[in-house]
Amino acid sequence: MTEFIPPGTRFHALPSPFAMKRGGELQGARLAYETWGRLNATADNAILILTGLSPDAHAASHPDNPEPGWWEGMLGPGKPIDTDHWFVVCVNSLGSCKGSTGPASPMPGTQTPYRLAFPDLSVEDIANAAHTLVDSLGIRRLDTLIGCSMGGMAAIAYLLLHPGSARRHINVSGSPRALPFSIAIRSLQREAIRLDPNWAQGQYSDEVYPESGMRMARKLGVVTYRSALEWSGRFGRIRLDEKRQEEDPFGLEFEVESYLEGHARRFVRRFDPNSYLYLSRSMDWFDVAEYAPGGCDDDQRASAALSSIRLEQAMSIGVETDILFPLQQQEEIADGLRAGGCDARFVPLPSPQGHDAFLVDIERFGAAIGSFLGGR
Repeated sequence: MTEFIPPGTRFHALPSPFAMKRGGELQGARLAYETWGRLNATADNAILILTGLSPDAHAASHPDNPEPGWWEGMLGPGKPIDTDHWFVVCVNSLGSCKGSTGPASPMPGTQTPYRLAFPDLSVEDIANAAHTLVDSLGIRRLDTLIGCSMGGMAAIAYLLLHPGSARRHINVSGSPRALPFSIAIRSLQREAIRLDPNWAQGQYSDEVYPESGMRMARKLGVVTYRSALEWSGRFGRIRLDEKRQEEDPFGLEFEVESYLEGHARRFVRRFDPNSYLYLSRSMDWFDVAEYAPGGCDDDQRASAALSSIRLEQAMSIGVETDILFPLQQQEEIADGLRAGGCDARFVPLPSPQGHDAFLVDIERFGAAIGSFLGGR
């Protein structure tokens, strides 16, 4: 089992013990993070970015690691998140395998990975871990908390659990709770991994590794990260070389299949399967309605929980073609925050790239995010 830590990653030691929401605790745990820009004298120019399931803390290039980051077009001098003005922190989620403590990390005092001995992971644990990092940097109140995809869930948890911890919030293709479709897809992804004989109840090694299960899980994910509109426009029904079908009559036949296979193969050895299982399940468990009194239906409780968050401004942004975190979820976030007195705007975008649009459609997302941050 391997952790995949980008050069230039910094580490924050979590308090010991670090209590987990669903029971258990971590000793000697850490959180991986990177920073850009400079914190000003009053420590009021800080932005925290909470990521989706698979990204590391390397959101953009910097002198310690000049390689492009996963949000390279969004973050840097003169870019929508302008690091000439903002001090930006991006964390790798607790439970991941990109430097933060997770199932692939060695247990304290041993060289043995946690594997399934890692405590149950919740989105709230991810949020609480990030908050301890922010506090350790001397930041008492973020100017803006940004959460992308799973990070949008973690951002809502952060704001609920730590009132007054941010002045503003940008929720990017996020969700206040997991919907049945998303749960179903993630359940199939986890099943694909667990049914691979090489998963071996989490006891795999680098030599005997659940590659087939991870490939299938990643393919399922990629299908839902993009939209049918993009699949049609990008690949159509273009076929591969017919000779390949003669050699393997039920193998890859269309270009779209080849794309999925290549994408999956690049991913499987760059992300720990047990970490994938833990992070995936944490999203299914999250429901903002837990933070509201009982006595009403789930929609009313979700709205009540969101309206209890106190912010000056917020923007909830998503795309019309997102089937994994559909647009009505970003609208629900904006409506709930607005009900609590926040100046909250809902920004639906017509991007064709589906859930992954925030990673690739920098022109649309960058314009919205840059405008919001510039309106300080």
